This record gives sequence, C-alpha cells and structure tokens, in this order.
Amino acid sequence: MSGLFASLNQSVRALNAQSRGVETAGRNLANVNNADYSRQRVIFGDRGTVLTPQGAESLGLEAKATQQIRDLLVDRQLAREIGSTAGLKAQSEALAKAQAALGETIDRTQETGDSAASGQGIASAFGEFFNAFKAFAARPTDLGERQNLVQRSDILAERFRTTDSRLARLQDDIGAQISSDTEEVNSLLDTIANLNGQIGRLEINAAGSAVDLRDQRQAAVEKLAAKIGAETRPNATEVGQIDVFVRDGSGNPVTLVSLATVANPVAYDGTQLTAGVALTPIALSSGSINGLFDARDVGIQTLRDELNTFAGQFASAVNTAYNPTSIAGGDFFTYTAGAAAGTIALAPGLTPGTLKASNGGAAADNTLAQAVADLASRNFSIAGGDDIDGTFSQYYSGVVSGFGRTVSGAAGRLEDQSNIEKLVRQQRQGISGVSMDEEMADLLKYQRAFEASSKVISIIDGLLDLVVNRLGR
Repeated sequence: MSGLFASLNQSVRALNAQSRGVETAGRNLANVNNADYSRQRVIFGDRGTVLTPQGAESLGLEAKATQQIRDLLVDRQLAREIGSTAGLKAQSEALAKAQAALGETIDRTQETGDSAASGQGIASAFGEFFNAFKAFAARPTDLGERQNLVQRSDILAERFRTTDSRLARLQDDIGAQISSDTEEVNSLLDTIANLNGQIGRLEINAAGSAVDLRDQRQAAVEKLAAKIGAETRPNATEVGQIDVFVRDGSGNPVTLVSLATVANPVAYDGTQLTAGVALTPIALSSGSINGLFDARDVGIQTLRDELNTFAGQFASAVNTAYNPTSIAGGDFFTYTAGAAAGTIALAPGLTPGTLKASNGGAAADNTLAQAVADLASRNFSIAGGDDIDGTFSQYYSGVVSGFGRTVSGAAGRLEDQSNIEKLVRQQRQGISGVSMDEEMADLLKYQRAFEASSKVISIIDGLLDLVVNRLGR
C-alpha cells in the first residue's frame, strides 16, 4: 500500500512539474516578438532519496525554479552599444538640421576644380552683392543700379542674420530637448529603483525568481543607457540588486541608483548635467544627451563662430574700402564685433540717393565703388592681420564644405555603430531570444511527459482499486 501511495505522490509531482514546463513554453511562445523578454526554462530536480525495506527509493521529480536565460556580459555590452548609437544618432540628426538651416550645397563640378557653396543662402546673396557693386561702379549715376545695390546689400545682411538666428534657435531647441531628456532620465532612475525594491522583496528566499521584473529592469537600464550612457554593477550587499552609475570628469563613479533608492537625481543647468546635492558634473561619453551636447556646443557653435568671423571680416573690409578716411557715419555696414553674423545691417541713412561712388569726385568717378567691387577677388591672410585666409568665396566655401564633412562623418559613424549594435543584438538574441522551433519542440516534449505521468496515475488508480475493492473477496 505504502509503495502504491508513494508512487501516486511521485506521479502527481511529476504531473505538476511537466505542467509547469508546458506553461513556461507557452509563455515563451507568447513573447516571441517581445524584444524586452528573455526566454525562460524550468529547472527540474530530484526531491531526494530515502531508504526503504526494498532499498533506496526516489522521492520523485519536481520543478525547482524558473530560470531566466541571460548573459550578463552581453547585456552590459549591448547597453554600451545602445548608448553609443543613440549619441551618434542624436548628433547626426542635429547636425543635419543645422545643415538645412545653413541653406547651402557644395558644387564640386566647376571647371576650375574649386568647390563653391551654392543655394539660397549666404553664397548666392554674396555673389549678387558684388555683381551689384560692379554694375554700380560701371554706372555710378544710374538710379536703377543704386537701388539694386541697396536692395542686394540689404538681402545679404538679412541672410547673415537669418542664418545665425536659425542656428541660434536650433541650439535653443537642443537645450530644450536636453532638459526634456533629463526629466525622462530621472523617471527611468525612479523606475529602476522601484524595480530593484520589488525584486529584492520577491527574491528574499528564491534568488533569481523574479524573472519578469528583471526583464523590465533590464529594459529600463537600456533606455537609460540610450539617454546618458549609464553603467550598472551588482550591488555589493544584496544579491540580485544592481547599482546604476555614471562618471565624473576624473573618471570616478557617481552612483545614481543604489538598491531601491535614487541616490543622486540628475539636473541640467543649461550647460552640463550634474548629479546629486553636490551638483557633481557628469562626464558623458555616450547617450543621446551627449550627442546633443556635441552637436550644440561643438558642431553648431563652431559653424556660428566661423560665420561671425566671415561676416566680421566682410563688413570690416567693405567699410574700409567704402569709407577709407573713416568719416563718422560714413560706413556701409554696422555690426557688433564677435557677433557680426547676427548683427550686420546697412548703416543708418544709407539709401540709393546717399550711396557714394567716390569721395566727392566727378560724376563718373567710381573710386570707392570699384574698391569695394575688387574685394571679391582679394586674398586675405591671417598672417597679415586679417581674420581669414583666401578670398571671401574660398573661405565661405571652406566653411560650408567643412561642415558638410562633419555632417557626413557623423552619418558614417552612425551607420558603422548601428551595424555593431545590430551584431550585439543578434548575439543576445541567440542567447536570450525565443526560438519558436525550440519552444514547440519543448512543448511537445512536456506534453508527452505529462501524458506519461497521467498514464502512470491511471494505472496506480487501477491497482489501488484492485487492492481495496476486489483483493479481499
């Protein structure tokens, strides 16, 4: 009797264990398209062995735990690659917007072999300005030429101001995006800390059992890495818990999350990210916020600085040629040094009637007008005290083509990095991803084992019926 009851208990445990296997395989299949899910498997084990008068006897099979299939090293590597990709993507997109705001393209098909900026931006207005001055020098008394020159000059100044304004607004927009992303970073830190707490409570007596919560936490960690390139490490005191940290300028870790607590929330002060009440500056190396900082403070700001240099040299040279004796109120342009692109404008009182072709010469005298027109081909030299090297056209073409190379380089690096991230994702998919063929095979295996256990129970039931109801007749 005890042997039959013991066998019945063992079969019931086996039935429960195989049922859990069926449930786990079904859960895996249900999440086959869930990118944040890592496949699970049931760990089966023997309940032990006891000695009986008939010898050693197994206590039967049981499902000891549900294990999550993850590789910690691959998860960390993928988080790093996600951060790098997000940073390059944000940088590339911001620089592309700046290129659009510049409104220029590069023509490398000229017979001279030189490249020149063209389009509806500063370059076209620049050429029209010098053409108008040449026409004015040829016909200094023609009212039509005077009106055309004033109009083209005003258009050129407006193009400078508009381009600088667009770039400045783009920098402001990037700052607003960084502020919004910082709020999302703090929300993710709260989420990770909360999940840490839930996992800690559920795994007090069963380490590694909170598999779904671990999936959610890893997804949040990867989203955080995409923003600021944060890193993780196992907590030194609590098994299964993680700490989230970034680094300061000296490379020292700044802990953001420890166990179930956000140790140091992140703040944005307009120029950099800081963490904690001590406002420790964060040294970002990846993540979309880092890419936005690079685009705003390096790529776009460098472009604005070069435009300011160009506009300042241009306005200064025109004023010197147009007003060689530095007569008060006699300049052609007004501008603010260091911010010339955003402030250049026609001098007050400059009209077609007040235009000067010469310094009080005869009606046909075009000395000043020709001097300004000749600036189009003048070679400037930094070594000679100028702010630029080469002609105006050469310098501006270099600015535009250089920025174009910056945009192209960022796009190329993004493409390469995206391929690397894709490879690491595929590697993790091979480890943690759900294979439909494998899960279907497991499902059939568990089903057959369940049916076999059911058959054993049916046979034992028949034997018990025989022993209890018929053996004594």
